[in-house]
Amino acid sequence: MTDKKIKVLTISDHPLSPSGVGTQTKYMIEALLKTGRYKVFSLGGAVKHQKYDPHKVDQYGDDWIVQPVDGYGQQEHIRSLIRSFKPDMVWFMTDPRFWEWLWAMDNEIRKNCPLVYYHVWDNYPYPTYNDKYYKSNDVIVSISKVTHDIVNNVAPEVENIYHPHAVNDQFFRKMSDEDISDARKKNGLEDKFVFLWNNRNARRKQSGSLIYWFKDFCDKVGHDKAVLIMHTDPKDPYGQDLEQLLVEFEMNKGQVRLSKNKVSPADLAVMYNIADCTVNISDAEGFGLATLESLSCETPIIVTMTGGLQEQVTDGEKWFGIGIEPSSKSVIGSQQVPFIYEDRVSGADVVNAFEKMYNMSKEERENLGKLGRQHVENNYNFKKYEDGWVEIMDNIHEKHGSWTNRKNYKSWQLSNIN
Repeated sequence: MTDKKIKVLTISDHPLSPSGVGTQTKYMIEALLKTGRYKVFSLGGAVKHQKYDPHKVDQYGDDWIVQPVDGYGQQEHIRSLIRSFKPDMVWFMTDPRFWEWLWAMDNEIRKNCPLVYYHVWDNYPYPTYNDKYYKSNDVIVSISKVTHDIVNNVAPEVENIYHPHAVNDQFFRKMSDEDISDARKKNGLEDKFVFLWNNRNARRKQSGSLIYWFKDFCDKVGHDKAVLIMHTDPKDPYGQDLEQLLVEFEMNKGQVRLSKNKVSPADLAVMYNIADCTVNISDAEGFGLATLESLSCETPIIVTMTGGLQEQVTDGEKWFGIGIEPSSKSVIGSQQVPFIYEDRVSGADVVNAFEKMYNMSKEERENLGKLGRQHVENNYNFKKYEDGWVEIMDNIHEKHGSWTNRKNYKSWQLSNIN
């Protein structure tokens, strides 16, 4: 190994933003930088910025520079960075719909350095239309078992590594019973059963359905018995007007509480700890980081059996909450995504899951939570995530090389013309 550091260009949500994509990107970058063998230039997108000047991340100085961008960047910007930064690999993450422009120039990038895609895909049927995109990468790292299986079947010739998300248990861990009790009293929740929903207020997250079905649940057990905390933007333009829904459904008397402000990981961990259960009933979910954070805090979950959620709620033998099987699988689509399953749960099944969790003894829920924490430690622990990324990136650099020692890539192919 020479003294020359391995240079990585990353493109994703801003790695210092609180989004799931941003957080996991940050964890990956910091794992590389801790080795002292890497240097990173990050294009931070997906949010609106006030300034666009590149800046150093204080702790790492010249080894980590972040430049804010609109969207995820543009082709000319990438061309400029390839020439000036001369990365040894380009790493990018999130839904493939955002990367068609990048794959359109893969021949320009890959002749010099490998493309590494941290991939999420929500559901079956196998998206054969993604074949051309998958083949535009040197390595795909799959975020969930569903994604890993899909890539293996759609583009088996592409190197595909399963490496799921992780949570930082420095923050996401169970608090003492005394601290939990104090936090519940401080928030007026000492005599309430608390459900927590921590998601973006977007269509596939089923935020409106959740409120509507929670009303049905409260009608059964009493509107003074339970509280649903929704940590989200109630006015998100991609979702429903939740404040209006609470008025219309008469759920604005304290049954549903809206947590609108962004909070630190430590404060978010308090929310998971004061909750009796965390809920996610999305009709499509690549991974679902909030429920994993909840399990890390020993709080059980209720989830739709879709995407990455299903590997969180059970390991195939033990359960760490309640999994709700879809009552229907509609095949929906768009111009970019011609077909994909949308896993819809029924209101009756959701209310039944609420009742089942509500009627469990405290000891039963605590046991689910402890098993869930062990599941996280076994399969999604933070050190495993960091060490895994270092091993993956080291191997990619060794196997594929870059620039003067680029390997395993041809910019041309031979075809028979009949």
